[in-house]
Amino acid sequence: MRIANFVKNLSFEWLVGFRYTRAGRRSSRNSFISFISLISMAGIALGVAALIIVLSVMNGFQKEVRDRMLSVLPHIEVFDASGVIPDWVATAKEVQKHPAVLGAAPYVDAQSMIVNDGVMRGTLLRGILPEEEPKVSIVATKVKAGKLTDLKAGAFNIILGVDLARAMHVGIGDKVTLAAPEGQLTPAGTIPRLKAFTVVAVFEAGHYEFDSGMAFIHLQDAEKFFRQDAPTGVRLRIRDMLQAPKVAFELSRSLGGSLIARDWSQQNSNYFAAVKTEKTMMFIILTLIIAVAAFNLVSTLVMTVTEKQADIAILRTLGASPMSIMKIFMIQGGLVGLFGTGLGVLSGIVVALNIDVIVPFIESVLGIQFLAKEVYVISTLPSDLHWSDVWTIGGIAVVLAFLATIYPSWRAARVKPAEALRYE
Repeated sequence: MRIANFVKNLSFEWLVGFRYTRAGRRSSRNSFISFISLISMAGIALGVAALIIVLSVMNGFQKEVRDRMLSVLPHIEVFDASGVIPDWVATAKEVQKHPAVLGAAPYVDAQSMIVNDGVMRGTLLRGILPEEEPKVSIVATKVKAGKLTDLKAGAFNIILGVDLARAMHVGIGDKVTLAAPEGQLTPAGTIPRLKAFTVVAVFEAGHYEFDSGMAFIHLQDAEKFFRQDAPTGVRLRIRDMLQAPKVAFELSRSLGGSLIARDWSQQNSNYFAAVKTEKTMMFIILTLIIAVAAFNLVSTLVMTVTEKQADIAILRTLGASPMSIMKIFMIQGGLVGLFGTGLGVLSGIVVALNIDVIVPFIESVLGIQFLAKEVYVISTLPSDLHWSDVWTIGGIAVVLAFLATIYPSWRAARVKPAEALRYE
């Protein structure tokens, strides 16, 4: 009853437009026009779904890589232009006065060469205090064998990334040799400074760059090995990592001397700039696909106008205005765009929310792996659906479909009843 009343209250433009949207089967030409309408609707749905899925995957990839980076990297680093901070305790107390800072810990960062059994690899060597490190990172939870606390001052122990340990053919209890970047001067010339370290643990951050090229040693051992009198700087963890640029700027202004604060986005600026550019380009490219599908409506509506000229002439004769005729065909095209967009949004959301199940199933069926972690940093396809992206994509699709209806509708409004009915 309610549906009947709703239909009864609709204007004739809506009734006629909706009727034209439905498949007319009285002639092969009507059937062909209906088929083209379905193709246009499917094209819009496919473009919308593809854009939602691709952006969700790119958002998930960015979030996953960022989180894995920050399991090892700090949110903010505070360091001195001279290369060392003589009194890191005082610096840590000063920066922790900021309400956003949760913890601070000293570090030593330097490049080194690791050698074992004829295998040589470059590595980022980081000196830490095991008891302070959990305040600024979750690397302790990433240790797969051994413990972070196995790093003892003066014991010259080392923790390797899982891929680095595999490449060096070492395990817990084995020894590796580290070569300092600066050699030692002797009467015979400059010779490399070498030191044997014992592997006491292996960590897996899930980021290939770190798992294959990073190692941890005790802070005091790092200072001795690299001949430093103090740590390189202080690493910070804050409440909201997305606020790191703002907090780093505020700390730079408040810290005295030559202290500098650098946030995680600056440390990896090239990577995140590249990801942002790729996301923007993919959005533009896939939007063009939606535009192509939306403008297929032009040909569909033009064919409909040509087919319905007699109907248009009769409506005009009965008193319908040119604006009413325009509304009929704009409603027809708009409904196709709305149905296509709705179908695309629904299917895109379903796939984006279940991609962690769909992709492994396809990989198992085809016997392939889409992402090799040596190339793509991570080996699984993540997804992070942003509802703002969904509304933006849906809105763009509807607007493009509406714009595609303007010319055919204007052409329909210009049909002259006498000429249209002359040969009927």
